[in-house]
Amino acid sequence: MTLVLVVVGALVGAPLRYVTDRLVQARHDTPFPWGTFVVNVCGSFVLGGLGGAGTALPASILALAGTGFCGALTTFSTFSFETLRLAEQRAYFYATLNVLVSVVAGLGAALLGYTVVSSALG
Repeated sequence: MTLVLVVVGALVGAPLRYVTDRLVQARHDTPFPWGTFVVNVCGSFVLGGLGGAGTALPASILALAGTGFCGALTTFSTFSFETLRLAEQRAYFYATLNVLVSVVAGLGAALLGYTVVSSALG
């Protein structure tokens, strides 16, 4: 049953990642990979929130939302590829910015999600 929940979560997360990436990137005329940045930060927030719920959530919800949905929504491989592509294009500023801002914003979003949910559950 857990495998089915992971697959269902991924069936929602993967297309949402693609659509969000395309919509966000289409609005920016810059080499910076805004679409990937947005999905990774949003996924970090959701996963942080799931962690903040602690034992209040059943394992089935964690499999569906955490492993399935967030696992398919976020993308370390695309982040890595886009960073390397920027470096190959000698866009070193954007490559460095992508690494620094993505790590700081991702960790910050996870901490914020964790804090919001754990505070709400008291």
